[in-house]
Amino acid sequence: MEQLILNAVVVTVDPQRRVLWDGAVLVRDDRIADIGSTADLKAKYPSPDRTIDAGGKVLFPGFINNHTHLFQTLLKGIGDDMELSDWLSHMMFPAAVYLEPEDTYHAAMLGLSEALHSGVTTTVDYMHCHSKPGLTDGICKAVKDLGVRGIVGRGTMDTGVEYGTCADLCEKVADVEADLHRLFKTYHDTENGRLKIWAAPSSMWSNSDEMLKMQWRVVNEYGSGFTVHISETEYARMATEWVHGCNDVDLLKKLGILGPNVLMVHCCWINDQDIALIKEHDMKVSHDACANMYLADGVAPLPEMLKAGVTVGLGLDGAASNNSQDMIELMKCTALLHKNNKLDPMAITAEKVLEMATIDGARSIGLDNEIGSIEVGKKADLVFFDPAASQKSTPMHNPVSTLVYSSGMQNIVGVMVDGKMLMEDGRLLTASDADIIANGQRTADAICCRGKITNRREGHKWESFKEKKAEN
Repeated sequence: MEQLILNAVVVTVDPQRRVLWDGAVLVRDDRIADIGSTADLKAKYPSPDRTIDAGGKVLFPGFINNHTHLFQTLLKGIGDDMELSDWLSHMMFPAAVYLEPEDTYHAAMLGLSEALHSGVTTTVDYMHCHSKPGLTDGICKAVKDLGVRGIVGRGTMDTGVEYGTCADLCEKVADVEADLHRLFKTYHDTENGRLKIWAAPSSMWSNSDEMLKMQWRVVNEYGSGFTVHISETEYARMATEWVHGCNDVDLLKKLGILGPNVLMVHCCWINDQDIALIKEHDMKVSHDACANMYLADGVAPLPEMLKAGVTVGLGLDGAASNNSQDMIELMKCTALLHKNNKLDPMAITAEKVLEMATIDGARSIGLDNEIGSIEVGKKADLVFFDPAASQKSTPMHNPVSTLVYSSGMQNIVGVMVDGKMLMEDGRLLTASDADIIANGQRTADAICCRGKITNRREGHKWESFKEKKAEN
């Protein structure tokens, strides 16, 4: 099938960073077959199967969210204004213990569809809490049903209870290994390659050496990836020393978990020596600005990592530590955080943030030959952006600036994945927005009741100011 997209401003993010102001793209089946001016492609392809008039719109490569926890979509707004220890003990773990596969499915449908409305075509999920079998399957089913591109990480915990790990969520190494093999054999590289399985240990301090080494061995057996929270907080770095005798970056080195298929998440407390190691082994980083600010984790040394040549993508993180799955919001927050932190308006540019959300995000998951830019031969993962959809995004002088600094989800009017339109005129085509929203609210209410989470509805206390707890 041939689809010809005409009259668009095409922001390619190709190696030359071309912007075609009267551009056209030919999509043949699931791939980009040609790019050029509207006049040239209309002449070359006079009778496509479908013509899409994108007049007045901007065409971007699909955005890539390289870290989230989709089950947390059910927990928006009930972990506000808490220290991490309280956030975990009062909200996160009580909910996670009672999760069912149906819950993870509806949570993923809600989170993935929200992300899709903000232009996200590829999501790396991190199902780090397993209290019972089958929870990862709910995420996989949602990826399949919506038609998005998804990497689903099977998470684990098996140690560190004395430092905050929830005992009810700890698993045995043999059980996790068996489930990993099952997930790989059932889902990996299915759906025309759109669905992939990774390993995703929750953190280095909540996993034993045996568990970490097993997962590294399994992912390399399948040619897959390994993602883990690294130095998110000062406490996480110290806890790894208490459990393993060294910090989490050094533990990666000690265990030999090094290479381009390692995606390190957060990295707020890494140092220059860590950055050098990351670059040396071509490991990748997910930068999660909104979640880090929400939990007051600290500020990752993003400008330093970029200067060193480290590949860094953008991660929305779970909606329990972000309260949204909105990539456009994340792009703006990322830029503003580092400008302000460095007292330098040039610390990061709008164009670099877009690269992080597209081609660098693709590189961070080993898919830069397939997605991340609008180039001939790549997958047709495309975002249709309408600057005229709101006053906020009008006027548009520079499409990248408008996207990053002065737009919102209402500007994303169409999304294509694998050459298939998943959203047109702001509405999902592969599922019902209304049904997803209703099921999401119903499921969230149920999990909060099961977990006895009271910081909601009538149980939420109005707090204009909170004292920080005294340190022990």
